[in-house]
Amino acid sequence: MTQFLNLLTGEEAWRVFTSHYRPTPRVEKIPTAEAQGRVLAQGAAAPHELPTFIRSTVDGYAVLARDTHGASSGMPAYLDVVGEAPMGQLVDFALQPGQAALVHTGGMVPQGADAVVMIEQTHRAGGPMFGSKAVQEGFEPYAIEVYKPAASGDSCIFPGEDVKAGEVVLEAGHRLRPQDIGGLLALGITEVTVAQRPSVGIVSQGDEVVPPDMEPGPGQVRDVNSYTLAGLVREVGGAPLNYPIAPDTEAGLDAIVQRAFAEADIVVISAGSSVSYRDLTAGAINKLGEPGVLVHGVAIRPGKPTILALCEGKPVFGLPGNPVSCINIFKFFVIPTMRLMLGEAAPRQHVIHARLARNIPAASGRADFVRVRLEERDDETWAVPVFGKSNLIFTLIRSEGVVEVPLDSNGIAAGNVVRVILDS
Repeated sequence: MTQFLNLLTGEEAWRVFTSHYRPTPRVEKIPTAEAQGRVLAQGAAAPHELPTFIRSTVDGYAVLARDTHGASSGMPAYLDVVGEAPMGQLVDFALQPGQAALVHTGGMVPQGADAVVMIEQTHRAGGPMFGSKAVQEGFEPYAIEVYKPAASGDSCIFPGEDVKAGEVVLEAGHRLRPQDIGGLLALGITEVTVAQRPSVGIVSQGDEVVPPDMEPGPGQVRDVNSYTLAGLVREVGGAPLNYPIAPDTEAGLDAIVQRAFAEADIVVISAGSSVSYRDLTAGAINKLGEPGVLVHGVAIRPGKPTILALCEGKPVFGLPGNPVSCINIFKFFVIPTMRLMLGEAAPRQHVIHARLARNIPAASGRADFVRVRLEERDDETWAVPVFGKSNLIFTLIRSEGVVEVPLDSNGIAAGNVVRVILDS
């Protein structure tokens, strides 16, 4: 039996792959309101400043700040309220010294005013004290006592304070979040140019694999990988295409792989990537086009029997069949490839630090990714290893992240603080 030779580290394998593969995202325009989770292909610049007028952040009175200097509960400042700023309308009057106007949260602050005092810091004191006239028809002026001094700018947002005209508010490569959608729409940007969703063809292989709705016979298992991988594809922003389970025959595997290759942007084949007479994946991949298999075997546990290939410009991956290995390698290689296709800036990993609850032995000659669950003990977070072989799907369900044991390390002793890469 042929053995794996010259295993590459995960980083080396990725460099080999990306030296051949440098995609340009395909783009489309879509309504901003429908763009959550999509990756911007073009940056978005503000067509105007935001806000476009001085806005109040509280319910209260617009004032000239200098009129309130020295105010206190024992010696309040007195102001004449001469009008009310109507919500959603232009305020067409200006305040003079000694005057105030009633304003509401989000409303326009009249000209002349440079601060707003909260209504709770005032008290209505009767008719106007300085003989001020109303600035609005039908408004009856009255006086207020102000118990707290205001500084210029208090409880106000000024034009351009949030966004300046022409400012790039979101860069190309940014994945849009709900708050991004709201910000773009606040600027009147109702369409955005985004990367098209890459389609990922998923092929599970093996005579022992049956669909989930079938009762497995002796020696058979239900298909897990097709559905977990499809979920990961959706999570990253791609479109999964699931294909029938491929049999362990050259002709049967070739037919399904070639169909997936014709229809999908990326092809992922789970199982059949080990080097033996029974494993047909490398042969099926090499029939798809040049240059074919670039890497066969990586120094990662779980996930050693991995294939990275490029066929006529299209990425093709052979993943281990065991679910834990399959998902580990999918995250290591396929998800970054999808992000290349999307033009997405490298996202920040969700990482926490925790104290290791048990020793983790080293994996000779390989980087080891050990599943852990998290526990709170005496106000401290602990990472508890969930040991299990790579075909045990419930080690994934019972855990929340992974701890990496670096290549050629001596393992990690219990009690050490470790870096936990969370699943999401």
